[in-house]
Amino acid sequence: MLPKQNNRMNDNNEKTLNLFTTRVRQMILQYEEIQKENDELYKMVDDRDKQIAELEKRLHQSENDYKSLKMARMLEVTGGDVEGAKKTIAGLIRDVNTCISLLSEEQPTSRADA
Repeated sequence: MLPKQNNRMNDNNEKTLNLFTTRVRQMILQYEEIQKENDELYKMVDDRDKQIAELEKRLHQSENDYKSLKMARMLEVTGGDVEGAKKTIAGLIRDVNTCISLLSEEQPTSRADA
């Protein structure tokens, strides 16, 4: 009976070893698939980073273009209506002078009260 038991144990060990080998191979294949997927995902992230950098560059250029156009438009309006601009500035200067005069008149009164 001993040789039969020994054979059965060998068969069981062989089956277990075969099963273990199969599982290890499956795990290796899964690892390779996951590694490939990971590499693809890293490539996608790198591509997105490049795309974001390009869009930020375009945004910055567009902002600069807008500022330049805005400045040109302001110069165009100012250059075309010089007399109107002079009148507006003269009116603002008169208002400032009036405020200064009113403040100057109030100061001696305030000091007398103090």
